[in-house]
Amino acid sequence: MPETARVALAHDYLLVLRGAERTFAAIADEWPQAPIHTLLWDPAVCGPRLAGHPVVVSRLNRTGARQSWFRWLLPAFPLAASAMPLPADADVAIISSSAFAHGMPSAPGTATLCYCHTPFRYAWFEGERALASVPAPARPALAATLAAVRRWDVRAAARVDRYVANGRITQERIARIYGREAPIVHPPVEVERFAPGTPEGHVLVVCELVRHKRVDVTLEAARRAGVPVRVVGTGADEPRLRALHGDHATFLGRVDDAQLAREYASAAALVMANVEEFGIAAVEAQAAGRPVVAADAGGARETVRDGETGVLVPPDDVDALAEALRETDLHRFDAARIAAHARRFSATAFRRRMREEVEALARAGGDAPR
Repeated sequence: MPETARVALAHDYLLVLRGAERTFAAIADEWPQAPIHTLLWDPAVCGPRLAGHPVVVSRLNRTGARQSWFRWLLPAFPLAASAMPLPADADVAIISSSAFAHGMPSAPGTATLCYCHTPFRYAWFEGERALASVPAPARPALAATLAAVRRWDVRAAARVDRYVANGRITQERIARIYGREAPIVHPPVEVERFAPGTPEGHVLVVCELVRHKRVDVTLEAARRAGVPVRVVGTGADEPRLRALHGDHATFLGRVDDAQLAREYASAAALVMANVEEFGIAAVEAQAAGRPVVAADAGGARETVRDGETGVLVPPDDVDALAEALRETDLHRFDAARIAAHARRFSATAFRRRMREEVEALARAGGDAPR
């Protein structure tokens, strides 16, 4: 791709700095002056990390939506994305999406690449969980909204020239839902932020505290195993989790990067009960030399070497997870070997692979119907 090529960037919403947002930030680092389009934007949180990029927001940003309640805008997101055209003079648009950004229209001469974290989970494969999260009288309206989102999503996907998946499970979903092939580029992990320390006797959870993360499985398994657990993260499920497990789990809320590095280094292991598309936390823990006890599915199969950098257990099996925590000598793992494995997922490797994908698309000139 010529150095003079004009690149535009897009992401669903930029309200927090977690895995998907950090992945997008690594893409933005590779094209440091490119404009960013996003539906919602919190400059206090994301502005410092994306400094130097002009940011264009949708009309929905006028609502002042923040991470704690932006999901209530769900019915408006497809229309807002469709009404937010990417720059007409862009040669290439790089879209990072797990929901709506891939529906932002581009000009006929713009080649579009979507780095897909997953097709929108609540529309396609976690609809029952979404419906269970609202009062019964609201469920018919939400079901109708999700059906409309699915129809819109398929139309939006057809206009994308090239998809790139963050792992095998997302690759399979893209093929099944959109009928498209997608190469895999694993997300970037800022492995240099982490270093091995002195592990203690507790295990660690690092994630957003929402039901699909299955934190309750981890906390119940840790209780049965008699292992203390520390929890980093906040979310809608936090009050329930505190009420059920506050006697044996320590909830730390959100922590800064320095404290997070210390939490990883001092834990006996990270526990990841959810089936993740990739699972950046699992790689961060390994960069700190700590093993991962994870569900044997999804991204963990790509990032954790069973018996060498962690332990894989059947998904949603509290007894198996409790047994692994109780019976495994988590201190026997070689910290240096685990950290070396994690370096395969560095931000440098990610940026190189993304540039290769973008350059391949630019040479092809786009290959999807518009």
